[in-house]
Amino acid sequence: MNPARPAGRTLLVVAFAVLALVASAAVALALGSVDVPLSRVLAVLVRRLGGGGDVTVLEDQLVWQLRLPRVLGAVAVGAVLALCGAVLQALTRNDLADPFLLGVSSGATVGAVTVMVLGIGVGGLVASTAVSAAAFTGSLAALAVVLLIAAAGGRGLSPHRTVLAGVAVAYLCSAYTSVVVIMHGEGDAARRVLSWTLGSLAGVRWESSLVLLGAAALGLVWFCAYAERLDAFTFGEVSALSLGVPVTSTRWLLMVGTALVTATTVAYVGVIGFVGLVVPHLVRPVVGHRHAAVLPASAWGGAVLLVWADTAARSLVERQEVPIGALTALLGVPVLIWLMARRPRT
Repeated sequence: MNPARPAGRTLLVVAFAVLALVASAAVALALGSVDVPLSRVLAVLVRRLGGGGDVTVLEDQLVWQLRLPRVLGAVAVGAVLALCGAVLQALTRNDLADPFLLGVSSGATVGAVTVMVLGIGVGGLVASTAVSAAAFTGSLAALAVVLLIAAAGGRGLSPHRTVLAGVAVAYLCSAYTSVVVIMHGEGDAARRVLSWTLGSLAGVRWESSLVLLGAAALGLVWFCAYAERLDAFTFGEVSALSLGVPVTSTRWLLMVGTALVTATTVAYVGVIGFVGLVVPHLVRPVVGHRHAAVLPASAWGGAVLLVWADTAARSLVERQEVPIGALTALLGVPVLIWLMARRPRT
């Protein structure tokens, strides 16, 4: 077999993936409540990157100040959620595992609701910064509780115990959130909570988009370094041990890693479901089951999916945004049903 052929095919696939992502981002920059022609989008980017040309204040504001940070945020968040979904599905050998398995979203909601409804801990911080900080803190607190429960009794961090602990913490956080919103939530506060729990990239600006891109890059490098160990996990814990994989330390490192990068995204954009659940299942039939391919493919798929979902969220209804979490659910549920129907009976 010609060794140059696989390398050439890989290069072609990578080039196609990059072009598809760039094209998706270009369309996202052009579309919105006010459409901007692609030629004017390019003019704004050229001018901002040091080239010449004249652009209007409105074009610069729409493309550079508002839409580009939001598109970059969508790329980062989509990549993180899909990456973490692929990692957790391998670690737990559970096809329904997603980035919120470890109670991260529930803990983040507790932190965000505490600030938005009760106003606790705002102090001198800007409200949006306080919400993000509280959500991140809540995520880490929930993760710590889940891992402590799962590892209680010195029996190790098994997938089954981790899932059960995550479910228990999620129910506890949900109960707290419901009580606080019902007893203390005024109309505006309740609407903010609902909007946050359905996810939105409307608040993403340059500073937050750079943080999100950093989290995505860290997650991609971190998890791809463990691709071979994740391959071993797909055959079970005993097989992984027989192959020399340090199961306990690997599981701890990867679970904490997924929780940290997921908590970062949730802190800025709220809870966006189904991306981490569905995307890994969509890419595996195309790239195979080796995680050296599954992880970057999942990151790409999640990025493209969320860019288009966010574009639709701010374009479908005039002067109003559709919650992006609702759109990903509308897409994810049929895809999940289709995937379940395709699986052979066991």
